[in-house]
Amino acid sequence: MAHFAEIDENNIVLRVVVVDDDVIRDADGRHNELLGQQYCNRILDGRWVQTSYNSTFRVRFAGVGYRYDEERDAFLTPRPFSSWLLNEQTFNWEPPVEMPDDGNRYLWNEVIMEWQLMEGDGE
Repeated sequence: MAHFAEIDENNIVLRVVVVDDDVIRDADGRHNELLGQQYCNRILDGRWVQTSYNSTFRVRFAGVGYRYDEERDAFLTPRPFSSWLLNEQTFNWEPPVEMPDDGNRYLWNEVIMEWQLMEGDGE
């Protein structure tokens, strides 16, 4: 089965649908994304980009609210905080300050831009 993500004008994923592999096979039996896009557009309308359930291409499987980055040809998770930066190798969002690795649980505080120990930890 193939999966296609519908994206809006801002490249935000609206939904992900499953398409039978037979729909996206060309005359030579090869998978062809364009055939899947045309099928989805004909049946459901919209703008469609193929996504990989096994994350073998476009970095990760698309989810509702993710953004398709055309330049990177990747689906990106929503940015958790405005201060977090995209790691260009992993395509994951990372905080500007590394979380302490001391066995305690922390929450990111965007206002003061630091990790704060969760209540009940560290005592």
